[in-house]
This record gives sequence, C-alpha cells and structure tokens, in this order.
Amino acid sequence: MKVEIWSDYVCPFCYIGKRKFELAFEKFTHKDSIEMTYKSFELDPGADPNSNISTYSMLAAKYGMSLEKAKEMTLNVAEQAAAVGLEFHFELAVSTNTFDAHRLVKYAAQHGKEIEMSERLFKAHFTDGHNIGNHDQLVNLASEAGLNAKEVLAMLQTSQFSDVVRDEEEEGSSLGIKGVPFYVVDRKYAVSGAQSPEVFLDTLNKAWEEKHPTFIQVNETDKDALCTDGYCAPDSSKS
Repeated sequence: MKVEIWSDYVCPFCYIGKRKFELAFEKFTHKDSIEMTYKSFELDPGADPNSNISTYSMLAAKYGMSLEKAKEMTLNVAEQAAAVGLEFHFELAVSTNTFDAHRLVKYAAQHGKEIEMSERLFKAHFTDGHNIGNHDQLVNLASEAGLNAKEVLAMLQTSQFSDVVRDEEEEGSSLGIKGVPFYVVDRKYAVSGAQSPEVFLDTLNKAWEEKHPTFIQVNETDKDALCTDGYCAPDSSKS
C-alpha cells in the first residue's frame, strides 16, 4: 500500500502532521506493507535561499503586523508541536527557499535515506534554526543523515532532480492540492492537514480493508455439511 505525502520543510503543520501520522503508523497492523514517499511542495517558491530573514520578520511583512503579533501567532503552533513531542524554536527559524532541500530528498531517496533526510530537514529548520536553503548547511545535514557529503555537494551544484521536484509539484496541483500537509493513500483516500492520529489510522485501515477484503463466515454451527481433508460427513439435519 502506498502513502504519498506532499509537504514543505518550512511548513510547521507538515512536521506536526508527520509526528501524528507516525503515531498512527505504529498502531497500524500492516505497517510492514506500507511504501511511504515524500512529494515536493513549495510554500514560497520565490523566497531567497540566503536571506536569513527571521520567521517573525517574514510573518510580520506578509500579514502586515508587528513583530510582537507575529511572535504571538507562533505560540499556539509551538504548543501543538510540543503536544506530539516536538520542540519548535521560532525565534531561531529563518525564512528560506526549499527547492534545493526537496532536490536533496530526491537524491536521498535513491540512497534509501528519504525518511531520515526529511526528518533531519524538519528538525534543522524548526528546532535547530539552520538555513535549509543554504548549500553548506544542506551538505552538513545530509552527512548527518548518512549521505556522502562530497557527492551531495556535487549534486547541489547541478540541476539534478530539478525536473523531479517540478513534476511532483505539478502532480500535486493536478490533484487539487493547494495546501500542505496532504496525504494520499493508494490514490484512493486523501487526508488534508495535520489531523489526529485516529483519523490517519482510520484512513489506513479503510484503505487496507478495501485492498484486502476479508470474508465473514456465516452458518458456522453447521459443521456436518462440510467436506474436509477428503472426508464428507453426512448432513444429519436432512436425514
């Protein structure tokens, strides 16, 4: 069963949703049969990767509010993150472009490190205050996730995986995805937003049951009208 997750690494609810999905995933009976992949989505494609503008300043400018009001906006989000075991430091977070971060995740996927790389990018932005648009930072984070630093740097200096990222963004748009996180299960069920673990688990179970229907046995008490192991017992009820 395939789960596709459209998200962006500077999206707080994408990180919160990731944890909630993981809580559901751990309770899902058939988790070993799940293929999970992250799809690209950019909240701000025009962002400068090296501006180092604080998240507070970005929010204040975007919504025409004071820095204090911008700080207040993030308090509730940080509380929601803490409720699922995440530590958000918006005072350290910087606004940046995530296109190369998405390219890095595509590279990591080819080396079996997609999940680890995605987690490290989220933590780098929301907890550690790293600029995940900066190539030097991305190389360091990739190394921490178990990837070869020199190879990652070489990849980032090319346009490799750019087409993959753009294709995934267009794919999301064609599916009507306008916000993230957005979860698609077997291209049959969709969950929008950082829903509760119960919602995620219910969706996984529904998708699994539809793909692997079970039979409900009736008249189980009529054991005599049954042939087993080459032997057929007479149906005494009809004698």
